[in-house]
Amino acid sequence: MITLALDTSTPYLTLGLSWPSGDLGHAPHLERAHAERLPAEVQALFSEAGLPLRADRIVIGTGPGSYTGVRVGASYALALARVWQAELLGVSTLTALLPTDGSADGTYLPALDARRDHVYAGVYQVTKGNVEELTAPTKLPAADLDALATEHQASIRQDVQPSGLSLIRAAQSLGQPQPELALSYL
Repeated sequence: MITLALDTSTPYLTLGLSWPSGDLGHAPHLERAHAERLPAEVQALFSEAGLPLRADRIVIGTGPGSYTGVRVGASYALALARVWQAELLGVSTLTALLPTDGSADGTYLPALDARRDHVYAGVYQVTKGNVEELTAPTKLPAADLDALATEHQASIRQDVQPSGLSLIRAAQSLGQPQPELALSYL
């Protein structure tokens, strides 16, 4: 099975590609140029992998993120899923901040800037590559981040480059199928 992951809700264009004999990920920092670069970057990813431009499953980061950013990725993923007749799964963008190494077991608190001294954060347990959501993504004052990490004995993952491969791993455990796909905006 070939799986494509994409997320456009952060300043990074987060892409991941997984197939039976390998995986590949890219996350160029684009700020606001996602819509302009997304199709070409997806084509380049498939080309680099030596695969035809087609996936069996698409994983989309559903936010939290900027309204426009979340919508760019979601609309592109929905269109590809329809054209390719691929399964579409959604996972929180926060899962893209989890460690890329599937064997990095532990409790993690990924966080994204939500502006005005707030963050979006959630707590996740990673065990042998499986991801479990311990607390749902929520908006909280940035000053409360350390207390939440202490409460759950979690490592904070903030200001790290997102990973499309982490999105793919999270989707295996947490993925929401298309009819229940819910997007989250800043």
